[in-house]
Amino acid sequence: MYKSKKIAVVVPAHNEELLIGRVIETMPKYVDRIYIVDDASRDKTVSKVKSYLATGKHRLRLRLIELEENQGVGAAIVAGYRQASKDGMHVVAVMAGDAQMNPDELKAIIDPVVTGEVDYTKGNRLLYGNAWKMIPVYRFLGNSFLSLFTKFSSGYWHVADSQTGYTAISKEVIDLLPLEKLYRRYGYPNHILTMLNVYSCRVRDVPVQPIYNVGEVSEIRLWKVIPTISLLLLQSFLWRIWEKYILRDFHPLVFFYALGLLLFLASIALGIRLIWIWSLNGAIPSINALALLFTSITSFQAFFFAMWFDMDYNRHLR
Repeated sequence: MYKSKKIAVVVPAHNEELLIGRVIETMPKYVDRIYIVDDASRDKTVSKVKSYLATGKHRLRLRLIELEENQGVGAAIVAGYRQASKDGMHVVAVMAGDAQMNPDELKAIIDPVVTGEVDYTKGNRLLYGNAWKMIPVYRFLGNSFLSLFTKFSSGYWHVADSQTGYTAISKEVIDLLPLEKLYRRYGYPNHILTMLNVYSCRVRDVPVQPIYNVGEVSEIRLWKVIPTISLLLLQSFLWRIWEKYILRDFHPLVFFYALGLLLFLASIALGIRLIWIWSLNGAIPSINALALLFTSITSFQAFFFAMWFDMDYNRHLR
């Protein structure tokens, strides 16, 4: 226990036979339950965990959950959340099965949730010293791109490093959220932030150390992940606006977003018309150019006002 609270750690694992033992061995003593959720691994991950269940000092707090088919990291985390809540754990953290999360930082992750200051915490590697030198360039750029759009989608404008999986959540929030609707694969950290915002949960970033080159094998392909998660973020944003600002409590920012979208579409049409006439006549139509300038500037202003309203409305969720 930690400060009179039962602490659990969910460890989603897929083909992690090389490092799952290190994760178990280095888990802090105050953790009451370790849920290893195997996502249909093809290697010896399960047999490795079972060896710890059969003997060793961790067997009393170690639990193995086996998914029959590969469902994705999000589905594995949800399975762990549900079991931890059923077992009466008060705070549930998530640590990867590839030993890329420093167990010494677990207290910093869970402490704000344990004390009731926030409902959900997430690690932020970008706040750690020279993080940009420690994180592979392609991962840093991809993370930065998705973090920017996650701010827009989730409404948590104060958080970054959206792809980190080092998190903690309270039992109350686990029981509150419709977990069955959460995205099952790599976009899970982005999607849960949007859902947390709709349910008015307080979220905080915690600086954590980036850890790479410890033997992990990444299956992430940015060329595939970024378009997929970008579409998920757009869908999540539209769902959040509908749920939070129309159904639950109407807010005028809806008008600004709608105006910005209409003027943006008008700008595209005017731009195409301008280029077409220019190609035919060799001259730019002045009225068309002025109209394009007006719609473009006004659309951006409308979007900026809407984002400012959104930021201000969610200020209390820090």
